[in-house]
Amino acid sequence: MSREEEIARTFVELADTFVDDFDVIDFLHQLTVRCKEILTVADAAVLLAWPGSRLHSPAPCDPSPALATLLETAVRQGPALEAYRSASAVTHGNLAHAPDGWRDFTTHARQGGYTTAHALPLRLRRETLGSLLLLGTTAEPLPLADLALAQAFADAATIGLLHSRTLQNTQTVNQQLHTALQSRIVIEQAKGILAARLQISLAHAFDTMRRHARHHRLLLTTVARSIIDTGQLPDPPSPPQEGTSSALRDEGTLTE
Repeated sequence: MSREEEIARTFVELADTFVDDFDVIDFLHQLTVRCKEILTVADAAVLLAWPGSRLHSPAPCDPSPALATLLETAVRQGPALEAYRSASAVTHGNLAHAPDGWRDFTTHARQGGYTTAHALPLRLRRETLGSLLLLGTTAEPLPLADLALAQAFADAATIGLLHSRTLQNTQTVNQQLHTALQSRIVIEQAKGILAARLQISLAHAFDTMRRHARHHRLLLTTVARSIIDTGQLPDPPSPPQEGTSSALRDEGTLTE
């Protein structure tokens, strides 16, 4: 697949939120995966604000140890926080020239092997949900064309989130982001259980859960809870009985 085809596929994926089984965690994880595949970055992460102006990191669900440590700092200082607060791109690039106010972030980034950092806001007009953090391990900052493409991905993701049927207003957005943050804890627990049971890595365990959820159109949290409760991946859902209204099915999805 050419780069142009990958870009087109990504925009289609970011627009595909008008579905009954929309999973916000998987959606955000997919955004970070596509950034790593298409852009010249080593890692990517989405940081979201809930509640108020405080950032949290619900995705990716399976960060490397270095990235996990860095994200704990990134929610308090650094480019991701600046991009969210200013609703504009932060493109200082090489961390050797990072502002003094990023001291802890820069230290943890360098310890993790990262040399560049950029952040783009997840925004739509006056609405800003968070930011997209892009990290590199080369001496050169991201090309301007890649930064523009990353902002387009971030904009498309924001539109998809705000216009999905599960994210219709600010109150619902807050509820969904809270659910995403809580769900990450459940997913991390399930990932550890599955990795231990199958004697595989945590990354492989998460990929197994995610593939199962996508193949059977289940929420990641549904898969995770089944693993915690039974130690097994859940069975595929039964097809809806004839006469079951779509409204009832939608209600079941929204309350997941």
